[in-house]
This record gives sequence, structure tokens and C-alpha cells, in this order.
Amino acid sequence: MAREELTRLTGNGNENCNNDDCPNVYRATDHSIVVQGHADTTFRPPAGEALVRIPESVLREAVRALGW
Repeated sequence: MAREELTRLTGNGNENCNNDDCPNVYRATDHSIVVQGHADTTFRPPAGEALVRIPESVLREAVRALGW
């Protein structure tokens, strides 16, 4: 999936986690949700999957952006 296929729902838009712009939630053109965040090591997920840690406030912001 290319970045152009994602609509940013949260964050300030500078796309660089080093500038305190993470975590972020995106909506893909297929209407799936893509999350960018800091890696979490609570347990090892299956191959091809990852755990990310995002605050509840970021999910609420994404829900508001989607109008849910």
C-alpha cells in the first residue's frame, strides 16, 4: 500500500515521529484502518503482525474525524 492511499485522521501532519507526531491513525482507500505508533513488546504477535501502543485520546480523535 502506498502512502497516497491513506487519509490521515489524527496528528499534526508532519509525518515524522521524531517531531512528536505519533501515534497516528489513517484510513485506507479500502476503508481499513492503519495505525502508526511506538512498538509495544508486551507479547510477540504472529508473523506479519505488530503491536503498537496508542493513547485512547488518539482513537477518539480518529472516531471524530470519521464521524462515527
